[in-house]
Amino acid sequence: MKWLLGYLALMSVLALLLCGADKWKAKRGRWRIPEKTLFLVSGLGGAWGFLLGMLLFRHKTRHWSFRILIPLFSLLWLAACVLLLWKGLPF
Repeated sequence: MKWLLGYLALMSVLALLLCGADKWKAKRGRWRIPEKTLFLVSGLGGAWGFLLGMLLFRHKTRHWSFRILIPLFSLLWLAACVLLLWKGLPF
């Protein structure tokens, strides 16, 4: 369980940093981080961090794809963690 929580924490920090960096770049008219990269990091475990970044930086909150998929990824990861705990699987 420790390695999974560590992995999710690492991915969440990465997603939060990417969200902040993309917002910073957007304000300055610079090269942006591709949306598929943001979705990939979120889908691979960083959804909680990206969700926090959306709230903190008010970034990508108008995009329906982000408003739906990021919370969905968060719920899926939560369900996976609960299922693994419930089944008592070693991970």
